[in-house]
Order: sequence, then C-alpha cells, then structure tokens
Amino acid sequence: MRGQDPRGLSVMRSRAVLGAALAACLVLAFGAALSQEGAPVKIVPRLTGTSDPMALDRVPALGRPIVDDVKRMRNYPEQPPVIPHAIDGYQLTVNTNRCMDCHKREFTEGSGAPMISITHFQDRDGQVLSDVTPRRYFCTACHVQQTDVPPLVQNQFQDAKDIGRKP
Repeated sequence: MRGQDPRGLSVMRSRAVLGAALAACLVLAFGAALSQEGAPVKIVPRLTGTSDPMALDRVPALGRPIVDDVKRMRNYPEQPPVIPHAIDGYQLTVNTNRCMDCHKREFTEGSGAPMISITHFQDRDGQVLSDVTPRRYFCTACHVQQTDVPPLVQNQFQDAKDIGRKP
C-alpha cells in the first residue's frame, strides 16, 4: 500500500480497541451502580384500603349498570362518552361488533342511538374511510359502561368555568 505507515495504522487500531474497552468498562460500572438488585421492594398502597397487597381477596361484585339511557355530561374535553345502557352479552370480536347494530350511521334513525363520531372513520393519516377504522373498532377500549358505585378515590375535580366562582 502506497503512502501508508503500517506502524501508524496499528497504533490507531490499538487506540480504538483501548477506547472501546474503556467505554464498555464505564457502562458496566455505571450499570452496576444504578442497578436495583439490592434496593428494597416498594409496596404501593391500594386505593380501596390497607389490606395486604399479596393476599388473595375476593373480587367485589360489579356495580349495577345504569340503564336510563340518559346522555351524561363529559368531565373534560375529548372524554369518550360513557355507555348509558347495559352491555352484558355484547359480542366484540374481529368479526362481530354488537355496538354497530345501533350506532352505525345507517341504523341510528331506527334505533334512536347517537351515531358514532366521524373521527371513528379516520385512519392515522386523517383519511376518511367508508367504514369504522380498525383502531376504533373495539368500543370498550375507550368507552365504559356507567355503573352505580361509589368512587374509589374522592374526586376534587373542578370545571374550569367554576374555578374562582363563589358558591
């Protein structure tokens, strides 16, 4: 090879190998120092009481569904509406979606149910599709059935229009 210094090339290679080995040692040293192996396990308290988190407790019965079909006020912008009727036995599979029997555009007049939002027909790029987009097909991923149960955590939420207003 013309114009190359073989000794200089080997010095460069040895420096590169030495640098890589030093970097690997630093990564391993910091990894061991930051490891959680010896740290005590932190137990997060339950929302519903002080029982042992590892105990096998009975699962409480589900609350009664509210079935009055009254449209509820949303608590915050863009909140998915709650389901104001029972959905026991509704089938939501890849091939069947019982919600569409009433909420699809062509069935809303006969059922009286609100039509699903136009956003449910848009793909990730904003293109409008002729049918519900697959990522919005499983309704209960966002919409929950309204039930008659006390809250697990007391709610201190105040609507923005009510903040600063005197009672």
